[in-house]
Amino acid sequence: MTPSLNSMVTLSWYDYTIFVGTLVFSTMIGIYYGCFGTKQATMKEYLMGGKTMKIVPIAISVAVSHISGSLLLGTAADVFRYGASVWLVNLSFIVMGLANFAYLPVFFKLRLRNIYDYLEKRFDSKTRLLAIVFYLIAEILIFPVHVYTPSLTLATASGFNVNLVAFILSAICVFYTSVGGFKTVVWTDFLQFGIIMASFISVYVIGLGMTGGFLSVWNTALTGERLQIFNFDVNPTVRDSFWGYLIGGGAIFASYVACRQTGAQKFLTLPNSADIKWSIIYTVVSMAVVHTLCIFVGLVVYAKYKDCDPLTSHKISKHDQIFPYFVTEIGGTVPGLSGLFIAAICCASLSSMSSNLNAISGVIYKDIVYFFFKKELSDKSGSGILKIIVLVVGTLCTCLVFTVELLGDVFSVGVLATSLTQGPLLGVFTLGIFVPKANPKGAFYGMLGGFIAAICLTLPAKYYELKGLIKYPTKPLSISGCGPFNQTTNLTSFGTTALNGTVAHQPPSIFKITFYYYTFFGAIMTIVFGLIISYMSKSASVDRKVLSPLIYRYLPDEGREEERVSCTSAQETSLNLG
Repeated sequence: MTPSLNSMVTLSWYDYTIFVGTLVFSTMIGIYYGCFGTKQATMKEYLMGGKTMKIVPIAISVAVSHISGSLLLGTAADVFRYGASVWLVNLSFIVMGLANFAYLPVFFKLRLRNIYDYLEKRFDSKTRLLAIVFYLIAEILIFPVHVYTPSLTLATASGFNVNLVAFILSAICVFYTSVGGFKTVVWTDFLQFGIIMASFISVYVIGLGMTGGFLSVWNTALTGERLQIFNFDVNPTVRDSFWGYLIGGGAIFASYVACRQTGAQKFLTLPNSADIKWSIIYTVVSMAVVHTLCIFVGLVVYAKYKDCDPLTSHKISKHDQIFPYFVTEIGGTVPGLSGLFIAAICCASLSSMSSNLNAISGVIYKDIVYFFFKKELSDKSGSGILKIIVLVVGTLCTCLVFTVELLGDVFSVGVLATSLTQGPLLGVFTLGIFVPKANPKGAFYGMLGGFIAAICLTLPAKYYELKGLIKYPTKPLSISGCGPFNQTTNLTSFGTTALNGTVAHQPPSIFKITFYYYTFFGAIMTIVFGLIISYMSKSASVDRKVLSPLIYRYLPDEGREEERVSCTSAQETSLNLG
């Protein structure tokens, strides 16, 4: 029987004080903004912070909302198994920053509160509705992933029921998000970012002291091949390549701002374009710092267990538990460290959850509530409805968390839904902003085509992965320092050999493409289909304001008054809708 983590750790009152204090402070921030001052009484205040937000808080909020509990736990495990190549994800952050400079100025110039309004202005209402459906499906399905990760961590360490923990965390997050609105989301993110940094710096410093210091850890990583970072192999089936992170990872993070209300909304709350540019820079730097710190922590974890892989020695049941296992071992000597660590994991997930809920409420209000009322409600009524939407959606998402243990694959469903939808969304926004010839028909059917193409790639790949036919070779693992135990795992078994010794069926190479490319693939297919259909259609004109300033120099000059370029015949009607 595999030992559980809760058999090795007992949380002290220090730990519970730190953890509970974090939740209390987060709730108090929500109560403050919901019950004092303006009380988030207007829709502009509730969704956009009154357009008076500052550069640094927005940058930190965007950065920390990217840092889910799964990422914090998974990075150390990834370094332990596959090496520090994952540091190259910082290239993805840079691509995201560059993409922001291309997409956000268009949204800001059009004074959009909801970025999907752009698709109606640029194309038509059908394209906008399809994009919203993709967005809502992905956000709702990914919510259980954000909740379950910290819940499982706390439940494992404390012995509480995981469903009870998940319910409490979800209820607290839904409460302070619904009451306090956008400003609560930003300032709780700011608080939680500080806790995450404090936790990981503490774990890193204490871990260094127990593994011989920085030079010892570095030399151990070199000997264990964990610092072989740069792999320029262009083969898309290679898991950790320079090009995979630059192109595939860049598409993933660029799509966060280009096509997800959750990311773009925060930047659009800043008062001017200059603030947006600086906030983008600070966001990229903040994300790179946190991610690099996670890498260094992962190297410390490897130095600790280089001679005794906890998974093979049956001390943990899967490699994702290696970081919590490490903290529980060193946390016994430092009062409060385990509580600070659990608080950090919860903070990362709470940030993602609250950002999602606030953004979803605005999208649902504009596209469902407004559809029934057919008119703008008063600020007081609109703000009240937004709060109700957060409560309803939050309750629905909380219920989905309870299906994790029943279905066992909600993680896969959530991540897969995000992969399937982000690519087509990135593709359609790219068509609208950079391709003057793109038309409503091309955008709509291009998105559908990209979605279907993504399904045809990812679902068979997932099937082969579940069957064990797609595996990635790890760096060398050792059990030489574990002492005697009942070994049942073969460390070098990474092939596709069947139990009877015969070679198992090899999946087609296209399905071995690393998951980093899924979003990029969906975007490219959307663009290709969209261009083919658009160029088969008649052309009309489009307002230059819906195009990126980066392509203005390539547009034909047809007069200053109209400032129009070639597009499709259906465009003139759709432009009047916004």
